[in-house]
Amino acid sequence: MKSTSILVAAFLLMMSPAFGADESEHGYVPAAGFVPDTETAIRIAVAVWEPIYGRSKIEGQKPHHATLKNGVWTVAGSLPKGMLGGTAVAEIRKSDGKIIRISHGK
Repeated sequence: MKSTSILVAAFLLMMSPAFGADESEHGYVPAAGFVPDTETAIRIAVAVWEPIYGRSKIEGQKPHHATLKNGVWTVAGSLPKGMLGGTAVAEIRKSDGKIIRISHGK
């Protein structure tokens, strides 16, 4: 029984990334990144903003727009013409979808 436990432990160690198992064979990374376009960037930003600022506030800042610079999407809301205040802003990395920054102007 003890030798079986040792064999199982040795097998598990050999399969771990630290001992050379290739993690990339078990994951997919899209060539265009996980956030390939403006529509995806906006949907991610809205999904993050709504729990923070409230759905009605984010809905009131439509249309949302996104720009890509140096591999980072900057997504922001809009205010009606003549209205003072700020909008929600999100910075999202194109390659992996990491949220870099969330803020809201005043």
